[in-house]
Amino acid sequence: MRNRIYTLFAFITITACAVVLNGQTPGNVKPSLIAGDVVLVQPGKIVFTTKDGEMSATLSEQTEFKKIPPDNRKMSAAVPAALDDIEAGDKIVVSGFPADDKKSVPARTVYLMSKSELAAAKAKELEKWRTRGISGRVTAVDPATGQISIDVTSLGSTTKVVLTPKEQAKYLRYAPNSVAYSEALPSKFADVAAGDMLRAVGDRSADGASFAAEEILTGAFQTHAGTVKSVDIAKNEVVITELQSKKDVTVSLGSASMMKKFPEQMAQMLAARQSGGEQAGPGAPAAQGGQTPPRMGGGQGGQAPGRMNGGQGGPGGGARGGIDEMLDRFPNVTAADLKVGDMIAVSSSKSSTPDHITAIKLLAGVEPFVRMAQMSAAGGRSRGPGSQSLSIPGLDGGFDMP
Repeated sequence: MRNRIYTLFAFITITACAVVLNGQTPGNVKPSLIAGDVVLVQPGKIVFTTKDGEMSATLSEQTEFKKIPPDNRKMSAAVPAALDDIEAGDKIVVSGFPADDKKSVPARTVYLMSKSELAAAKAKELEKWRTRGISGRVTAVDPATGQISIDVTSLGSTTKVVLTPKEQAKYLRYAPNSVAYSEALPSKFADVAAGDMLRAVGDRSADGASFAAEEILTGAFQTHAGTVKSVDIAKNEVVITELQSKKDVTVSLGSASMMKKFPEQMAQMLAARQSGGEQAGPGAPAAQGGQTPPRMGGGQGGQAPGRMNGGQGGPGGGARGGIDEMLDRFPNVTAADLKVGDMIAVSSSKSSTPDHITAIKLLAGVEPFVRMAQMSAAGGRSRGPGSQSLSIPGLDGGFDMP
């Protein structure tokens, strides 16, 4: 899914200690650490883009160059490098005192992470999650045994798996209103709760019923579905009337919010698939004989590693759902594309202000799923829309990869 520029290659260990200068002088502050992507390398100058725009690092004979290895992204691990090692597309952190206009900085030290080395490290990490990863929703946590039970769901089935952390297992938890792996915070077993979404990497048993985890990443998320009541393009906000509570919820749409729209036919097919072949509404095609709806864009059956909606491949692992690959190819939408009366579904971090949330993911075109939930409720087979019977494929999925 969206790479988010590898979230500045997990420069969280670097930029966390960055100092932002506001008219301060070199005599009483430490140098700033300014991160960005290299645009141009010239004798005496490196042009790079930062979160605030383009900047030039001016070089001198005193400028030091160091390389941070991709498998140990700490400044203390940096090794000597040279200007010739830096190319366009590489990522750097420049230590120095910016000019007043913040357009240039005399570089004391330039820390480098090579684009090619980052790509190789990421490919290795993705392969690990592809071959040894698992994801699902926590159904129970047993402090006595130290085990976590999860439901691993694909488009066609749900498998129950008991996860046992290995000794010295690493725990992380998604930061509020973020599904970026690099922004995840240190966590512990006691933080895991039923209802959390969970990702882990480790070893699955041959029968698929158990999993020994060496890294566990969890997050508490909630979903809302409702009818658009108003749209404020200037504020980038949408107010929806929630289906279940009938209350209004204000949805803020940030720059990191993923906003997609289900193509109508695909939504109808998936809604019918969920119901075991029932029609999702007039003209909706039913899934035949339990057949999984066709993938968009030629998905290859293996779910992208790290996605939250699917199981592990390999022995004992159920078939993975292709919804995350499909979502990548669904049309993007903005607040301006949403109209009063549209039905949308939103995922967000659990909040102390349930009437005002920040969207992690917003999906439009979900009317077939709502109709199917209402039909099931009318038939007495569920507790009605807003309960677990209203399931929007992919709404829990697509969280950022390592």
